[in-house]
Amino acid sequence: MRSIFISREMAQLILLQRNELLTPFLKKIRKVLGRYLFTNFISKYFISKNQVGIEYMNLMEYELRSLSKYLSFNDKNILSIGSGLSGLELSIYKNYKNNFFSIIEKNYVSQKVVYGWDKNNNEAYNRISLVEKFLIQNGMDENKFKIYNYDSDNLPEKSFDYIISLYSLDYHYDFNLYYEYLKKNFSNKTKIIFDTIRPDYFKKIFTNVDIINIEENTVHKSKRIICSGLKSN
Repeated sequence: MRSIFISREMAQLILLQRNELLTPFLKKIRKVLGRYLFTNFISKYFISKNQVGIEYMNLMEYELRSLSKYLSFNDKNILSIGSGLSGLELSIYKNYKNNFFSIIEKNYVSQKVVYGWDKNNNEAYNRISLVEKFLIQNGMDENKFKIYNYDSDNLPEKSFDYIISLYSLDYHYDFNLYYEYLKKNFSNKTKIIFDTIRPDYFKKIFTNVDIINIEENTVHKSKRIICSGLKSN
């Protein structure tokens, strides 16, 4: 793994966003103390930020290798929804040429983070300023990405080649919160990749729905799907 710049605040966010990176010992501590104390005390003083960064980027490289079996990443206009610290986007940038990333994220950490289905998309655990710093400090050209605050910014209006939302859209919150927005920015060549427990539901929304991975170890036992051909109705 390449050397990676990561601050302690970034490492804390990573452990909120990708809790599978917690060691069994830290999972026990979190269960005993609760997520609030764990996030604001234990993960602030008793973790190795460098080790978290290495493990996170190794995971993102693995995600990229998995997606690269189905997608070609050169010269693409990519929309990322709920990308966390955007390690996957950084990996794509490092390994492929001439991509542009539009990143939609929340800009706060909920006082009590609840992992699971959030119908209204109110739960959040990110800081846009840290995402921007993470990408730039790790070598991404600032002209190759733009971050949008879901709650306050006008979201990008353009055609995308790929829309990527791993463990976010229809995993933590309802796909339909984005449906009208996606209809305006979906072309005949657009492909969308996300995780869901209801792949059959999307056969009435998209012409093509392909399951590319089945995950039995996550809280939702989700399936990762690639969809294309957004239906007009």
